[in-house]
Amino acid sequence: MSSSLGTLFRVSTFGESHGVGVGAIVDGCPAGLQLSEADIQGQLDRRRPGQSDLTTPREEADQVTILSGVEDGLTLGTPIGLLVHNKDQRPGDYGEMDQVPRPSHADFTYQAKYGTRASSGGGRSSARETIGRVAAGAIAEKILREEWGVEIVAWVSSVGSEQATGIDPDKVSRAQVDANLIRCPDKTSASRMETLVREVLETKDSIGGVVSCVCRNVPAGWGEPVFDKLDAMLAQAMLSLPATKGFEIGSGFAGTQLRGSQHNDPFVQKGDRLGTVTNNAGGVLGGISSGEPVLFRVAFKPVATIGQPQQTADFDGKSVTLEAKGRHDPCVVPRAVPIIETMAALVLLDLALRQKVRKA
Repeated sequence: MSSSLGTLFRVSTFGESHGVGVGAIVDGCPAGLQLSEADIQGQLDRRRPGQSDLTTPREEADQVTILSGVEDGLTLGTPIGLLVHNKDQRPGDYGEMDQVPRPSHADFTYQAKYGTRASSGGGRSSARETIGRVAAGAIAEKILREEWGVEIVAWVSSVGSEQATGIDPDKVSRAQVDANLIRCPDKTSASRMETLVREVLETKDSIGGVVSCVCRNVPAGWGEPVFDKLDAMLAQAMLSLPATKGFEIGSGFAGTQLRGSQHNDPFVQKGDRLGTVTNNAGGVLGGISSGEPVLFRVAFKPVATIGQPQQTADFDGKSVTLEAKGRHDPCVVPRAVPIIETMAALVLLDLALRQKVRKA
């Protein structure tokens, strides 16, 4: 089940980058939830290509259709089918890459695994596969928000060496994030990031970055020891995304430079619950949510397909010069923001439902 995620709220995605369409099957959505395409479309609009000159120019409306599982605006408790048609396919752009695996792309490994591959645009390894995740995750977000008041906000915290400053995870909002093209809520940092991406685009190159995410109002007790820990499931979900190369939660790798006396989060009474003074743990203790905001970061590499000539080899080992065509993001992080949010929602809802069953 390599295309599925979750236990009680289970999502399976389908489709290739330049096929007829992409989408997802959602199994385990509770019955009686008010649901329409409008509840899902907002996050798809934030993810879609062609939003600005900082993203791929591929023109896709990414309009979602609910195929099943909903009647008269209410979920039935049966599998929900979600479909987005591909409208702007250009498989011809990839003809010269049919026999040449792109450097740092999945062309080679898919061919090694299956003995064949979708040569047009990377098929399932394309970021277009994430449409199904975002559509399903938007449903999960709605349930989390309505039943538990959970808020999930992600933002771009770095592009290349440009680091965002002055962002308070406890206060940052999606409106602030979406106020600029790069999706960094600090205006000064955003301006520097946008300039860098345009410079990279001008040279037909690409650059990586980091997306940070906070999940607020997550109750204490979500997460399943030992192997289905909340942070472990988040790491699995985030590292399953195309172009991801790193995941850290709370203090992350920087925490290794501290001593225990500096890093520990002392407990304190916060209203009607026990909380912590600091949150170096990132809202997770022993793999279980502590009631503090869940805070993590995801690192994205530079996009593999670039327009510059690259010396490489074809599948027969013959040296060739590849100058890739096609339409690709110079930096994926602005469009990755809603993907990170919805993937976090899928993980949190599945663990929430498992905790709900435990307490029933």
